[in-house]
Amino acid sequence: MRLTLFSDYTLRTLMYLALHPDRFVTIAEIAAAYRISSNHLMKVVQQLAASGEVLTLRGQHGGLRLGRPASEIRVGEIIRRTEPEMALAPCAECVIQPGCLLPDLLDRAVAAFMAVLDQHTVADLVANPRALTSLLARRD
Repeated sequence: MRLTLFSDYTLRTLMYLALHPDRFVTIAEIAAAYRISSNHLMKVVQQLAASGEVLTLRGQHGGLRLGRPASEIRVGEIIRRTEPEMALAPCAECVIQPGCLLPDLLDRAVAAFMAVLDQHTVADLVANPRALTSLLARRD
């Protein structure tokens, strides 16, 4: 199983905002910190704003910040939103699907995966803020 880049960038954005709860942050700042394209982050931020996970403010001192505490944002909830099609195999198109046990096995595997993610919040992901902020500040 592999999460999409969209999910990765979504989690990275939420983590960055959780590391800077006291101010508004720009997309350009996040992109520079992670050394990724700000264009890719635009769609991520749009979805996060639409879901209420992120608040946005326009203008010279604008930017974005978390819409609720990081301790209330479950990782599993985010992944469900960014990965709506979690099917591990295209079983619906298979001729043996009606009698095959694989779909049930894969469904249980996804459920176990999501159960682990549901146990953690964005706050858990930034539990060591000093280490993360020093890594984000490096310009190798």
